[in-house]
This record gives sequence, structure tokens and C-alpha cells, in this order.
Amino acid sequence: MPAYHSSFNEYPDMRLVGNLAILPVKTKFRGPAPTADPNEADIVDETLDLFRANSLFRNFEIKGPADRLLIILILFVSDCLAKIGSARTTPTQIEATKTLNTLAVDNFPIPGDANFALNAHYAPPPSRTDAGESIVDIPVRQELAARLVEKLYADGTGKPSKWWMSFQKRRFMNRSLGTQ
Repeated sequence: MPAYHSSFNEYPDMRLVGNLAILPVKTKFRGPAPTADPNEADIVDETLDLFRANSLFRNFEIKGPADRLLIILILFVSDCLAKIGSARTTPTQIEATKTLNTLAVDNFPIPGDANFALNAHYAPPPSRTDAGESIVDIPVRQELAARLVEKLYADGTGKPSKWWMSFQKRRFMNRSLGTQ
């Protein structure tokens, strides 16, 4: 069974930084990404929808720049789940939001950095200024973390979903961004 690929690979007028797509995102955080239509799914929605299925795969054929972005965002979700799972006590929704927001704003390796786990598959940005415009910038990570917390605590019990937390030790492509 093949992995699920991004539906944004054929997105018109896609900007690229290196070989990584900059796609519209529905977010309240200001950043370099264009604003998406609130009635349409964006790359963050797609990441959360495809995370559990794709995290079971060790190999992933990259079919476009949006797939490269999807890989980074899936690895970030994996790191977020691992961070919540490593807490001494089960965090409440508010504690999880604070923890993941801190993780989202922490130093984050990007393509071209020596400590980026997938440098072989990514072209570095042409300049450091372009690196700052990358979609894996802080606002997109913050939005992804916020939406993940909403999904984790959607049942209203005050505890994270066991279904989601069962993926905390799974590593997509046996990799980690090492953000925790």
C-alpha cells in the first residue's frame, strides 16, 4: 500500500524556497504564508488528516514540493506527540497548549542546517532571508500545534486521545526533527 501524498503538489502559483513549497494556511498568526480560504482545507488540515496513516510508512516517495512540506509537518506532529507523552503527568489541554507552543517557537532546524535530519532530500534556501520565509517558520508550527491540541482534546475528557497518543513512539520514515 503506498503512502498518501499531498493534494497540493499541483497547486497553481506555488512559491518555492529551495525545493520546499510555500502554501496558503488558515491561521491567526502572522507569517510568510499566504492566507488560505477559510472554507477550504489547507496543508495543516491535510497534515493532521494524513498523519496517522503516513506515520506507519518507512519509505515515502516525494512527488512534489508540497510532499516535502508534508514530511516536515508530519515529523513535527510526531515530535509534538512525543513531547506530550514524555510529560510526568498527563497534561491538561491548557498545559499541552503551552508546551506545544513553546516547542513551536523553539529553535527549529531547516533544510540546509547541519542538524536538519533530511538534508539529502531538500535543497537549502538560496539565502538566510529566504530561509526566514520558509513555511516551516514559527506561525505555521504554532498553527499546527494549536490544531493538534484541539484534535487531541476533542472528546472533552480533559485527557489526550489515546488513539492519537498511540502514535507518540512511531517515527515517520524512522526520523525525527529532533525539536524536543
